[in-house]
Parts: sequence; C-alpha cells; structure tokens
Amino acid sequence: MPAQAERSLAHAYWLQNPGIQAVFSAIETGGDEARVVGGAVRNTLLSHDVPDIDIATTASPQDVMDRAARAGLKPVGTGIDHGTVTIVSSGFAYEVTTLREDVETFGRQARVVFGRNWENDAKRRDFTMNALYADRDGQLFDPLGGLDDCLAGRVRFIGDPDTRIREDYLRILRFFRIYAAYGSGDMDQDGLGACLRQRDGLRHLSPERIGHEMRRLMKAKLAATALRMMSECGLWEIATGGLARTSDYEALRSLDDLAPETRDPEVGLTVLAGFVREDLERIADRFRLSNAERKRMQAAWAAAKSLRTEETFPSATRFLYEFGRQGATDGLLAFAATALGQKTGLSADAVGDYLMDLRSSSVPEFPLKGADLLAIGCAPGPELGRVLAALRQRWIDSGFDADRGQLLDQARSGR
Repeated sequence: MPAQAERSLAHAYWLQNPGIQAVFSAIETGGDEARVVGGAVRNTLLSHDVPDIDIATTASPQDVMDRAARAGLKPVGTGIDHGTVTIVSSGFAYEVTTLREDVETFGRQARVVFGRNWENDAKRRDFTMNALYADRDGQLFDPLGGLDDCLAGRVRFIGDPDTRIREDYLRILRFFRIYAAYGSGDMDQDGLGACLRQRDGLRHLSPERIGHEMRRLMKAKLAATALRMMSECGLWEIATGGLARTSDYEALRSLDDLAPETRDPEVGLTVLAGFVREDLERIADRFRLSNAERKRMQAAWAAAKSLRTEETFPSATRFLYEFGRQGATDGLLAFAATALGQKTGLSADAVGDYLMDLRSSSVPEFPLKGADLLAIGCAPGPELGRVLAALRQRWIDSGFDADRGQLLDQARSGR
C-alpha cells in the first residue's frame, strides 16, 4: 500500500469542482479507486497553475467508458488500447488512465499490462515529483518519496536514470524542461550524467517531439540555466543541429520583468540560434515550426538587424511603421539581448524606455490608396504607382504627419 503523506490537497480549487467529483463518483464503483496523478498534484503543491488534470484508476478502460456513460458524462476512447479514456465533465476534459506495469520495454514500444498496484504504476513514471497521487478528498499518496523532492525542487529520475531514459529518449529534454519550470538549486548530478551518457538517443526522436518539448522549456522561469547546461553538454547541438548564444539568451531573460515576449519561443530561438538569417530556416525546419512562427522569427531578426545599423533608437513611429507592433517589439528585445549579452553599453533602462514608446505609440497607416488618386484624375498604370510611392515617401519624411488632404493637394499640384 502506498505510503500516505501528511499534507493534503483538500484546499485545491479544482478538487472542489463538481465536475471532477462526478468523474470520481462514476469510476469508483465495484471496489475500484481513482486518484489524480502527476502534474496537477505537483503544480498545486508548488503554487503553479493547473492547466490539465490526469487521473489514474484501478478500473479497466472499458469499465471507465461504461461507467462514465451511465453517469451521464461523455467518455471518449482517445487511447483506450493503451488504457487511456478522456471523460468530459462539466465542459472540462479529464484524461483517465488505468494503472499500468511494463512487462518488456522497447523504447516507447513497451509491452504494458493493466494492473491494480499503485506503487508499480508509480515506478514506470519519469520523475519522483511526477509520481504523486491525490484522492478525491485531497489525501496525498507518495509511494516513491517524491513529495520531499517536489517541495525542494529536486528533479530526480525514478530508479536508474539510464534505464528511464532508454525507455523514451525524450526524457532527456523533459529532465531539463521540468527543472526549468519547477527546479531549485543545482541539477541532480545522477540525472545530468545519464542525460550526457544517453545523449545520442536524441537523434532517434522526431522533430515534432523535440520541437514541442523545446518550446515548452523556453517558456519556463529557469530556461536560461537549463539551456546553458544543455549547450555545455552538447545536447543543444544534437537537438538543433547548431550552436547556441546562451549568454545572449540569458541577457534576454534578464528582461523578463519588462516584457512577457522574452518567454516566447520565437523570440528566444531568434536570439539563441539566429547568427544569420538562414539559421532561422534551419531551426524552423528542425522543430517543424508553423508558418506563423517562422514569419515572426524572420520579422524579429530583420528588425533587430535594422537596429544594429542605427547609432540611436529610431523614432518609435518609424520603427513601428516598418516592422509592425509585434515585429518591432520582438526585434528590440532580440537586439537588446545581443547588446546586453556582449556588454556594448546599452542599459536595460534604455530598452525599457524605448519599449514603452513602442507600446504607447500608434502604428502609422498610410492614408491614401490608388483609388484616391484615380478619383482626382490620375491615369491608371505604372505612373499611378510611381506617384503613390512618391507620396508615401513624402508622408514618411514628414514624420507621418501629412494627412490625406495635404497628400492629395500635392498629387494635384504635381500633375
């Protein structure tokens, strides 16, 4: 029987929700038990947000499906062959998985049988802080001593770290990501050593899995520390195919209090990997980034490059007009990261002042269209485009002050 911890999660807001209590009531019949496991327990203990809730149970997957349906809930067999059923209750989706035991392990293709032993289920998980369970009343169950590790911010593999990693090489990246999000103090040396020994296993992972994990890591509070260690261990180069500017990234994250965008993977990857523009395409391909993510990185890189050619910051309106609100903000942060990382003399205060200007200034919008020139008698064709371009430049040269009427007057006088 799992050891019972003295701490309780009875205060947790999500545990008091009628929706989750309905799930417990549906499953816990016929002598079966159900407990919340993993992230929701860990995050509550550490006062982090709880975005999703996983439940472990002794009930078979088919029994979970049948009982949920009889209770008027909506069961979905999302991974029923592997023991996982999603139950929708009061509009929230709960992932319910039957207790499992590994019989044979072939990487991610482990042969699994369903069981009723909570300790055996805990032993097949990754880190001790993720092997914590709570029943419907908030009573904690800690079969592997994960509670102390969780509260101390110690990220430790369950059992032999090399064995855990060989079961799924993504656990190398998860080790760094979980540390970045929940860790405190130095990294666990046994775990770090195992990651170093097993690092070639990263080459067997799909780009999608690597990209998903790395984007999550870069949002965490200790991402800079974790990424520096990854780089020093050669893991970043294996995962991304390139080098990392970790000092620049640390400078970027030093601006966390100024701008939430410092945590965005697009900005972080631009700083870490964007030595030249082609690096952005390589990292985007490597991580299978979306077109929107690619475009945001390219805009940030171009805006940062333009700032490197300026002796002082350009006017906020001109910078906004050229790159848009997001491109200008991302570019400023990427530029500042490099300047601060290389100790060029730029101050964080100056960055903050310019960032405030970018946030408070309006993005200029050219007040004329081709139709406006046609309406005053300009002939269609290439000449119309040249006139429109000349007027746009006059508008920019005026500091974006010339209004529509003034520009049309200039167009008439120039005919």
